Amino acid sequence: MQALRRLAYIPSRGFLPRQATIPSRYYASVVARDLIEKKPSYKPVVPRTSTTGLSPFPGSRKHQKRLGRGKGSGHGGTSTRGHKGQNARSGNGKPKAGFEGGQTPITRRFPKRGFFNQSTRTWAPLNLDRLQHWINQGRLISSPENPITAHHLYKSRCVHGAHDGIKLLGDGSSQLTSTVHLVVSRASKSAIREVEKLGGSVVCRYYNDLGLKDCLKGRSHRKLADPIRKPDILWYSDSRNRGYLSPLIKGDEPAIKAELESRRLKRRALRPKQPDVTYPVFKLDDMLALPKGVSPPKA
Repeated sequence: MQALRRLAYIPSRGFLPRQATIPSRYYASVVARDLIEKKPSYKPVVPRTSTTGLSPFPGSRKHQKRLGRGKGSGHGGTSTRGHKGQNARSGNGKPKAGFEGGQTPITRRFPKRGFFNQSTRTWAPLNLDRLQHWINQGRLISSPENPITAHHLYKSRCVHGAHDGIKLLGDGSSQLTSTVHLVVSRASKSAIREVEKLGGSVVCRYYNDLGLKDCLKGRSHRKLADPIRKPDILWYSDSRNRGYLSPLIKGDEPAIKAELESRRLKRRALRPKQPDVTYPVFKLDDMLALPKGVSPPKA
């Protein structure tokens, strides 16, 4: 019985000493025997790979710097802060930005005038003469299907910075001779009139910061945002401004008639509110006549 206890049964090998069932010793003994008998080398069983065997790359992780754990740690006592002083205090140890040691800071010594309008915008100007010069050089090409946008103007260096958008201005209208189709952020009334006189078209499109950046880079994977402020909605919905929300650009005939009628009613409503001013009419004889009781001057 004791002899049987010292043996272990392995299906592929039969009864072997129990000591041989230890993996490292068993593989070593089997490989040595195969080498002696000149048999094919034994292929050991590779354990299954799992996340339990993963570990960080050596040297990629460092131990935390533990402070205040006694002198033997090397970081005890003052915890590497030294004795007293500004940098030895708890918290940040530094004064807030703008602190000048107790004297009145410069932000309070200077007076303040006016205010900053948060809703103001800076437009990049584009004049008609510069636009025609770029077209003559062949750097800009437009068609009804492919109008000139901020991307083409920025890429051709017709404008060097878009700021909050590009505004088309009417300066140099006498030099405009080509039919152009544009999509810009804003346009003046004179510029719209001169472009449409030559058979072109102008559409004013609203761009937020992200939409303008995508337009300049030529990206179209995002949907352009619509205005949410009431002044912007009203401006881009007016057909006189050629806004992309206006019925004139959308081609809605009933809406165009309704817009014209509403303008007519507004003008009519403003007329009665204007004060009636009647000026007295003076005749020349009355102006030359002397007042009563006044004698004419003696010669």
